[in-house]
Amino acid sequence: MKTVFLVNPASANGSTGRRWPELARRAAAGGLEGDTLFSERPGHLAELAREAALGGAELLVVVGGDGSVNEVANGLVGLGGQPEVALVPRGTGWDFSRTFGIPRKIDEAVRVALEGDVRSIDLGRASYRAWDGSDATTAFANVASTGMSGAIAKRANETTKALGGKLSYLWATFAVFSGWQASEVQLTVGGEQRAAKMFDVVVANGRFFGGGLQICPDAEADDGLFDVLTIGDITKRDLVLTMPKIYRGTHLPHPKAELLRGATVTISSDAPLPVELDGEQPGTTPVRLEIMPRALRLRVPRGQGDALRVGD
Repeated sequence: MKTVFLVNPASANGSTGRRWPELARRAAAGGLEGDTLFSERPGHLAELAREAALGGAELLVVVGGDGSVNEVANGLVGLGGQPEVALVPRGTGWDFSRTFGIPRKIDEAVRVALEGDVRSIDLGRASYRAWDGSDATTAFANVASTGMSGAIAKRANETTKALGGKLSYLWATFAVFSGWQASEVQLTVGGEQRAAKMFDVVVANGRFFGGGLQICPDAEADDGLFDVLTIGDITKRDLVLTMPKIYRGTHLPHPKAELLRGATVTISSDAPLPVELDGEQPGTTPVRLEIMPRALRLRVPRGQGDALRVGD
């Protein structure tokens, strides 16, 4: 297959760029070789992915974190005959790759890229208000949210993440929570409507966000539906007691949370709330989210491919 590596050298606190010669040698030793394109600025991977696909690439190997996957997904949206996408996880959160069990070790990730099954997964499309006040639309691969989690992701992204994704997000969670107030939110999921004070609304295609929080443990990325979790007016005690359960995916049911499912979601609020898409914060509510069924062809470990999942 014609293979192109799409590398975010800034991922993993810049170590991806520094270690790329070594990583490329190890990939080649495992049988995975191809041209290499380096991201030079935010959003650049989307351009590179689209150019590579239009140039005949059959396999795109994304070397980076969740933000890198997000950019590549946005670059491929709307293209017919898309290439397959493989991952070499190099960020600090690895949340997207966790859902599919894609390994972090370079040699094992290379094996999945070469020998793994293909799984056609859904993407989400978010239409929201950009920070400059204009209307904007962006695809996302893993999780979108509105409310406190957007501020948490912003705080975590502003740190060095030298302690790793889990500790960085955990610190940011408690730092933001201490000053956050629940907001009046109006929510529609499919035909279900809710209006209440909420800290957060999480719209999940994948299962993990925030550096390993298994926020929607039953989410399936190819079922044509979002798992939508509302988080009500919680206390600090609620957060402390529930956080360990979220990492294990055993926090539901919870008296101050509700899980809904649907292919379309609209969220509005009395005051604008930050919107988070795959760890980035492009704007605020109001936001509409909709499923794009099976819009990305992802290389996953054997046993998870499309042919083996028929009738699941």
